[in-house]
Amino acid sequence: MQRVIRNFSIDNPIEFKHKLFGWSKQYETAVWLDSNNYHQKYNSFDCALAVEEFTSIKTDYHNAFDKLKEYQSFTKDYIFGYISYDVKNDVEQLYSNNFDGLHFPDLFFFQPQKLIFIKGNTVEFHYLRMIDDELEEDFEEIYQANPTLIDYEKRAPKNNDSVKIKLRIHKDEYHQKVTKVLEHIHRGDIYEANFCQEFYVENAMIDPYDIYAHLNEISEPPFATFFRNENQYLLSASPERYIKKEGSKVISQPIKGTAKRLINKIDDEKIAFDLSRDDKERSENIMIVDLVRNDLSRTAEKGSVKVEELCKVYSFKQVHQMISTITSTVDPTTHPVDVIRETFPMGSMTGAPKISAMEIIENLEESKRGLYSGTVGYFTPDGDFDLNVVIRSILYNEDNKYVSFSVGGAITAKSTPEKEYEECLLKAKAMKYVLLNS
Repeated sequence: MQRVIRNFSIDNPIEFKHKLFGWSKQYETAVWLDSNNYHQKYNSFDCALAVEEFTSIKTDYHNAFDKLKEYQSFTKDYIFGYISYDVKNDVEQLYSNNFDGLHFPDLFFFQPQKLIFIKGNTVEFHYLRMIDDELEEDFEEIYQANPTLIDYEKRAPKNNDSVKIKLRIHKDEYHQKVTKVLEHIHRGDIYEANFCQEFYVENAMIDPYDIYAHLNEISEPPFATFFRNENQYLLSASPERYIKKEGSKVISQPIKGTAKRLINKIDDEKIAFDLSRDDKERSENIMIVDLVRNDLSRTAEKGSVKVEELCKVYSFKQVHQMISTITSTVDPTTHPVDVIRETFPMGSMTGAPKISAMEIIENLEESKRGLYSGTVGYFTPDGDFDLNVVIRSILYNEDNKYVSFSVGGAITAKSTPEKEYEECLLKAKAMKYVLLNS
């Protein structure tokens, strides 16, 4: 299916971005990806909006990767969507029997009729040829719109009393479960496991657009995502790239290692420096780097797997994070979906060895992860792709009136239940705040 491409110059990209996001509210299928102008290597655009499905694929985990492979090969176009964590069951002999309050499909991708990129002061419209007559009219409509610019930092907190946030695992039980993970580690079953817990709200009526905008403003991460498919929503402030393919190059950037931001500049710089030298945090990160190297090697040309950055600390609005960058080269005949299949789920959200860790966390966690710790992103017509890690995210099923956000941490031999619990609360802080104050 051919696309008509038109470029327009804009004076104020930030204002146009707010207008574009507001314009997207009319569509029942939408993916919004925003880098927040975070100058991280390998970014392809400042933000992208894909709306209105022409074709789509929606499936459970059974043969999910084969179905995605067939769909991507057939369309040979831009497709946007997600792969939930539970598609692990298509890769290995695993299961997902925990409680699910959200009921999202395991995998969903769609071919958008309308696709818009912002790159600096240029807006690119990529419309299917059958609707190209709407292109200029849509640009004018977006350009002339009133931007919904809200300064959330100055807006008075709403203290939303109707939102009652509950924990699926309470503190004492969390300590017991982390202790069980540590027993597995000390016994030699695993080296590391990413153990997660769910916070949830029942009978919730929220404005997902407002809450996403608020969450994004206080976080400004490089892989922010808003996803909607009818009455199912993802509001994500993810700082993490899972995997990207640019031609023959594949890039993975796992995050392991977290420290809070401090108001005082000197204290803040010190805590970032301490994070970079923290033995426990570095060991967490290096274990996952080894796992990613192994995963990438399955599709890589011999000798091409390299660690470009090891344990580099990046600073975001809410937290400092330790990020490593691993790359490989793949043969042009390797199907892009096979590269994803051989690395899924991402090691930063499972542990090592991966299969044993997934079995253990499935038995100890109380909630089905679903889209949390899965991935959202896109494929290009050339078979390149870029996928994030769904963390720091709020999930909402409007039909069920159910809101969920989960957080987790890597448990290693040096972990203590108390510190892991504190790290979870730190990661949950932004999601909790916006739900209570939007």
